[in-house]
Amino acid sequence: MTWKQAFTSSVGKKLVMGLTGIFLILFLIVHAGLNACIWANDGGVMFNRAAHFMGSNVIPRILEIGLFLFIFIHIIQGYVLEASNRSKRKIGYAVSYGNRGSKWYSRSMAILGTILLLFFIVHWKQFWIPSRFTGIEETTLPNGIQVHNLYALMQSTFSELWVVIFYIICCISLGYHLAHGFQSAFKTIGVHNKKYQQALSSFGYGFAIVIPLIFALMPISFYFHWIN
Repeated sequence: MTWKQAFTSSVGKKLVMGLTGIFLILFLIVHAGLNACIWANDGGVMFNRAAHFMGSNVIPRILEIGLFLFIFIHIIQGYVLEASNRSKRKIGYAVSYGNRGSKWYSRSMAILGTILLLFFIVHWKQFWIPSRFTGIEETTLPNGIQVHNLYALMQSTFSELWVVIFYIICCISLGYHLAHGFQSAFKTIGVHNKKYQQALSSFGYGFAIVIPLIFALMPISFYFHWIN
């Protein structure tokens, strides 16, 4: 398969979606692990140390570029596939099977993806842009190193109810997006065996619950002052 076919053929588009999807799944695992540091309840020391490591080392910064590229490709290919599928369904079926044919969230991936795109824009504006460009206040770790106080920025950001509600809605959208996308990504690259299908399906649904739950609990924990 040529590079042109990877972005233009039906099989190529699905393969690109699957591969970028798996990369983003791995990113979610790392990001969820980083966010979990807030529950050390040490005033943000562990979280700020981990965030500083991710933002000041070469490899994470290179991967960050790849992350943005893959998010962009994943979104574009998703819209292209949705447009292609819609053009093939101009004449509807005589009988609508609804959830008997497929789950509603598997038919709503474009809508869920759009909500997540809005989340990325808001999230980047609130955290990534200040930490990389406009600057945020610094704090001193116990070892004397000066780092960005992202923990304090999170405390301030998640003190507003509308932000917390917005994040929760986006996390629910992420959960449904993963409920279909996790299994679909692995099927696309050939991980589809009857012997392991049930295990993969169970793990996928578990992942679609646990990861969004971790992200949703973060703003909730700050808003209700469950952590200091």
